[in-house]
Amino acid sequence: MDLKHSRSVKLNDGNLMPVLGFGTFASKEIPKSKAAEATKVAIDVGFRHIDAAYFYQNEEEVGQALRDKMADGTVKREDLFYTTKIWITFLRPELVRQCLERSLKKLGLDYVDLCIIHIPIAMKPGEELLPKDANGKFIFDTVDIRDTWEALEKCKDAGLSKSIGVSNFNHKQLELILNKPRLKYKPTCNQVECHPYLNQSKLLEFCKSKDIVLVAYSALGSHRDSSWVSSDSPYLLEDPVLMTIAKKHNQTPGQVALRYQLQRGVVVLAKSFNEKRIKENFQVFDFELTPEDMKTIDSLNRNFRYSQMALRYLRSCNNFAGFYPVQKEDPRPAWLHE
Repeated sequence: MDLKHSRSVKLNDGNLMPVLGFGTFASKEIPKSKAAEATKVAIDVGFRHIDAAYFYQNEEEVGQALRDKMADGTVKREDLFYTTKIWITFLRPELVRQCLERSLKKLGLDYVDLCIIHIPIAMKPGEELLPKDANGKFIFDTVDIRDTWEALEKCKDAGLSKSIGVSNFNHKQLELILNKPRLKYKPTCNQVECHPYLNQSKLLEFCKSKDIVLVAYSALGSHRDSSWVSSDSPYLLEDPVLMTIAKKHNQTPGQVALRYQLQRGVVVLAKSFNEKRIKENFQVFDFELTPEDMKTIDSLNRNFRYSQMALRYLRSCNNFAGFYPVQKEDPRPAWLHE
């Protein structure tokens, strides 16, 4: 990733992805209108990579923001790189296109730049985002990921998405796709939780070896939404090591955390609905961390995940083997490990 001459990385299908993206996820208590306002600010600041999802339930508002900024001449459609995701209740191959088309309708766009499988676990199809039975347990579905991928390939062929990829996959799940008979397109990227406390070094090395771009979410340590994040989780941006390095470079700890990913060759997503922080998060191209800084930040890794979603699924599920071939003696979903 040549940050001195380009702010984009070429994907394995030839398309360009901006290396710094703006995340649009918001917890339930935040009005959806805030997503529109923040997206407009992000575009005005310089963000061109917008990361969203069907699950976020705010694509109507984000889409309006995109159309407003195109209408006022700030950007053209081809300047933007928009990502959406196929939710887990749409992983049956006959439902994949339906999910993408729903997103496109809400957005008011003809195509997205990237469409990815959100999470490698399938749930019962329907309008409920997280379907549960009468006892409050999640209702899972049996789907072969290779069939889901084939349906996503057809969406690319139909011009609904320029590029396709995955999210929350480990190397074994990626190999399942890569070794698929009659594979037409490789995943261009794998979006995963990644930050100094969970640097995903092994997965990053594997993805690079397969020409798959790793995209980092929760790069700033994640929001504090109690639905997904434990209240006793450490505050990454208050880490004394990051604060010391930030002070040395006259930057914020958040800027250091983002720059760290960029220098590792990771595309990084920054999420904030605060105007000041949105501006700060984009100002990561005019300083450089030293090799010593990078090594020091590497040492912060503790394989700590902010997202508790995996653990919640684990407690609610008796058998994960339906969607992916996992070992019988290990009931965990494979995406819990690198």
